[in-house]
Amino acid sequence: MSEVTIPAGSVQLEGELVLPESPRALVVFAHGSGSSRHSPRNRFVAMALQDGSLATLLMDLLTPAEEQIDSRTAELRFNIDLLSERLIAAVDWVRKQAATEVLDIGLFGASTGAAAALVAAAHRPAQVSAVVSRGGRPDLAGSALPQVRAATLLIVGGDDWQVLELNRAALQELHAEKDLQIVAGATHLFEEPGALAEVSKLARQWFETHLRREHINAA
Repeated sequence: MSEVTIPAGSVQLEGELVLPESPRALVVFAHGSGSSRHSPRNRFVAMALQDGSLATLLMDLLTPAEEQIDSRTAELRFNIDLLSERLIAAVDWVRKQAATEVLDIGLFGASTGAAAALVAAAHRPAQVSAVVSRGGRPDLAGSALPQVRAATLLIVGGDDWQVLELNRAALQELHAEKDLQIVAGATHLFEEPGALAEVSKLARQWFETHLRREHINAA
C-alpha cells in the first residue's frame, strides 16, 4: 500500500493506492456522505477486489479543513459538482502515473459518492469502463445519467425502500449496459450479517466482467 497525494485544482487530496502483483485493472473509490478513505465498508470491498487482482485507490474527496466544515453543516457531501471534479482529477492523475497508466479504470461509489462517480464517468467516457454504486444516490447525477457510457451496476439493500425507488428511477435514465441488484434484508449501510460480503461479490464480478486487462484509449 502506498500513500499518495492527488492534485485537484487548488487542493491536494490524500489517498491509498494498493497494487496487487500483475493487476488486471484499477478501481477508484468515491466515499459517501460524511465518510473518508478510512470508511470500513469501502475498505472491506477494496480488500475483496484486491483478492481478485484489482488495484484499488481509496481517496478523500474533501480536505481535512473541508471535512470539519462538512461535519458541522453537511453542505459539501451533497456538492456533486465539487465531488465529481475531484474524482475526475483522480482519474486524470491515475493516467499520468507509470504504475497505473495502462490500467483500465472502474469507479466504486457509495451514497453521494455514487453520483460523483457517474458524473465523472460521463465526463471521461474513454477512461472509465465500469461503475458500481453501493447504496448510492445515482439520481443526484441528474442530466449526466444519459451520458454515461460505462457499464453500471446499482446495488441497493432490499429494506432501503426510499433509496431503492430512487435507484429504480435512475436506472431508467441510464443508456449504457446496466443492472440493479437488490441485497435482500439489507438496509442502507449493509450492516446485516453477510450483506457487505454480497456487495463485495457483486462488485468484483461486475468489475472482472467489464474491465479490460489493458487500457485502450478510445479518445
